[in-house]
Amino acid sequence: MSRTDEPRRYQGRRLPRPNDELVDQGLSFDVDTLLSRRRVLGLFGAGVAGLSLAACRSGSSNSPGSTGPTSGSSGLTEIPDETNGPYPADGTNGPDILEQSGVIRQDITSSFGTSTTKAEGIPMTLTLTVLDMVNGGAPFAGVAVYVWHCDRDGNYSMYSGGLEDENYLRGVQIADADGKVTFTSIYPACYSGRWPHIHFEVYPNQKSISDADQRLTTSQVALPKNASDTVYATTGYQASIDKFARLTLATDNVFGDDGGVHQVGTVTGDVTSGYQVSLTVPIDTSTKPTGGDAPGDGGAPPGGGAPPSGGPPPGGGTPPSGAPNGAILG
Repeated sequence: MSRTDEPRRYQGRRLPRPNDELVDQGLSFDVDTLLSRRRVLGLFGAGVAGLSLAACRSGSSNSPGSTGPTSGSSGLTEIPDETNGPYPADGTNGPDILEQSGVIRQDITSSFGTSTTKAEGIPMTLTLTVLDMVNGGAPFAGVAVYVWHCDRDGNYSMYSGGLEDENYLRGVQIADADGKVTFTSIYPACYSGRWPHIHFEVYPNQKSISDADQRLTTSQVALPKNASDTVYATTGYQASIDKFARLTLATDNVFGDDGGVHQVGTVTGDVTSGYQVSLTVPIDTSTKPTGGDAPGDGGAPPGGGAPPSGGPPPGGGTPPSGAPNGAILG
């Protein structure tokens, strides 16, 4: 396309980058233009269409079960989709806490049902604020958020050896009018192969939590280095020190595609009073969720390559059905 002395325009709008091609005008311009795939193909051909569509979605992820975030007219970036790992207990690979009475709860430090065992550790409060990108970033009131994570020893209830009958550090909350859910828990450990993290799934409403196919998103909260270093220096967390020292966000097999830039929680507090972790979770319901179930193809990342390193569940035993043998994706 030739350059002229007159300001270049498209559909009556001045191009923000007049010396560049139409497909290189930036994400904001692409979103406002709202070109359909068919129209793009008609104007520029299939090759350029791929570039235009790519401008509306970040680069593909290298982490298993993960996709790059999308941005919409709300100006928000969608939370990346991730694997739910080997230990979800959402019915996708055996155990299902979401079918149990009592799963709707704010305090997840203790098991419920036949056991009241409490997970020990530094107190942590987790607050997630879910936003609806389709509705301009409005609070996503009424969605159900399922949260789970490992304990101070790096073990997962319902899976790790000796914890099959426990269900602590798992629970569901319903988002309030501000799109917020809050959980009382403990700061999780760091285990081999994974940066410290918290899993969550978002469902349309409380009724839908019994059907994993209705998940709006599956993602993870990354915990920041400074808080983690402080916690792991305390009694009970010593086993995490060496494991954490070997990791970075860039080398983690889930957050490594973008360094967890959209998933690192904001943390305040201290080891005495506890920590408060918060994260904003924008969701675009116009896109199809691509995270969720851990791959059943031997754990190879999308596009090929070797399975991520790891081993059986942290507490011993064999990986659950549906989890690749020898892979830690959780």
